[in-house]
Amino acid sequence: MAAVSVSFSPPVVHRGRGIALILLASVFFGSSGVLGKPAMIAGLSPEQVAAARIGLAALVLVAGVALVRPGLLRVRREQWKVLAGYGLLGVAGVQLCYFVAAARIPIGVAILLEFTSPVLVALWVRFVRKVRLPWLMWVGIALALAGLAMVARVDEGLRLDAIGLLAGVGAALCSAAYFLLGEHGVGSLHPLTMVTWGMLVGAVAVCVVAPPWTWPAELLTVPAEFGPWRPPVWTLLAAVALFATVFAYLAGINALRHLPAPVASVLALCEPLIATAAAWLLLNEALSPVQIAGAVVLLGGALVVQLTAPGKQQSTAGEPLPQPD
Repeated sequence: MAAVSVSFSPPVVHRGRGIALILLASVFFGSSGVLGKPAMIAGLSPEQVAAARIGLAALVLVAGVALVRPGLLRVRREQWKVLAGYGLLGVAGVQLCYFVAAARIPIGVAILLEFTSPVLVALWVRFVRKVRLPWLMWVGIALALAGLAMVARVDEGLRLDAIGLLAGVGAALCSAAYFLLGEHGVGSLHPLTMVTWGMLVGAVAVCVVAPPWTWPAELLTVPAEFGPWRPPVWTLLAAVALFATVFAYLAGINALRHLPAPVASVLALCEPLIATAAAWLLLNEALSPVQIAGAVVLLGGALVVQLTAPGKQQSTAGEPLPQPD
């Protein structure tokens, strides 16, 4: 397919709008666990919830982009390798691992584990790309790892579910891959192209793991325990696809047109706080004082890592957001 050049008009920068959008994206992203976990408690597997989330989101994104900006769906043959890795690891891998973790451990812990991905990216840059890191970044890495140990309750012999912890680590690894592949991909692809094709590739992969025709259809109308409400399971699946995925990515992408990446990174750290608070209010999942202190240390370390990273900065919401061209 012939290469297609998409030109961009310089956007009018509105800092206030960017702050509102990145906070809105954090709220949307942070809602994924509290929307998906009741569906899993009702009987759906983490794989089925992930497939519903990514599959429905992919359909909405592909249809919307095809109608509004069809040129963004065109990619060159050599770009498919990056898109495939981006979709398999950064979309399917992150979602599968996150929902497996959220099904077994508190949502706040699951998302904090995923938020260690900036540390993994920094270590990749140091030991694979051979880039020397500032000493302050090593301080951030140490803080993040110490906070992670507190969140995982290492001092009490890892009392949390082992599979849930491993799944959370897997989400962090896949999230780190998302950062690295996204950084590489947006050099030649529009961010919306990356998100749309990545979501579609991820949807195909997850639907192979959990084919829609194998889902227990009778569970879709079962009332789920969602705070004081009892919505049917299908409404939660629709909400996690639209609000926690499509709207979240669109808000995040547009926010990065108004804010520098370091500023967006700082504001995006609201996501695990929002997810933890929502899980406490709606699902009665409270963290211990030690875990709360660990969360503060971990997020502080992640912030130091992000702000001292050499070279191009990436916004690091729990579900990473690619940079606009």
